[in-house]
Amino acid sequence: MNTADTVMAAGSKTTSNGSVEFARPSKNALNQTHGANQSNRLEDAFRSILEEVGEDVNRQGILKTPKRAAEAIKYFTKGYNENLQEIVNEAIFDEDHDDIVIVKDIDMFSMCEHHLVPFTGKVAIGYIPNKRVLGISKLARLCLFCRIVEMYSRRLQVQERLTKQIATALVEVIEPSGVAVVIEASHMCMVMRGVQKPRATTMTSSMFGVFRDDPKTREEFLTLLSKT
Repeated sequence: MNTADTVMAAGSKTTSNGSVEFARPSKNALNQTHGANQSNRLEDAFRSILEEVGEDVNRQGILKTPKRAAEAIKYFTKGYNENLQEIVNEAIFDEDHDDIVIVKDIDMFSMCEHHLVPFTGKVAIGYIPNKRVLGISKLARLCLFCRIVEMYSRRLQVQERLTKQIATALVEVIEPSGVAVVIEASHMCMVMRGVQKPRATTMTSSMFGVFRDDPKTREEFLTLLSKT
């Protein structure tokens, strides 16, 4: 077998009628290739940034920084590769409950899309079930509310949009009578630069259904939320 035949045998097969079919790479192989190329491009980008700010990219402490930074930014933005339906999966249950359910003090970490610096805080979620409830686990990593918050916060964000996306996602997956989401966060773009106010926090809310339409229901939620 000559070299050409060897190459053809490795990447193709001959059908019964003598034609050649080239093998297609698997989805996993394509994802791995894309991931490797993305990492290389990110490393090159961070290396360029370091050079532009005046750093010696060959200095011992900086030598592996482009690789570390590339891995970090991929993790900080991993929400782009996550899907709401896959996260929820089979964690929705039929339940005849029509009073307010609140999950609060959900830790949130995100990146400001304007300056690429973090903003962090707490998320509180309230909803009134309409015969369907979302699974809650004692393990925070398994709490569906926590995972929904994580998916949307691990993207380049503004707090206002993040708040609404979380609320809209809950409306989509459990179709409740009402949803309320409140976020309180500290923005490093206000702490480290600009006004430089380390104690300043930003609060945003997004409400749907009875929380928006019924003042008494909204007041009950906010009262329960204020209790420790």
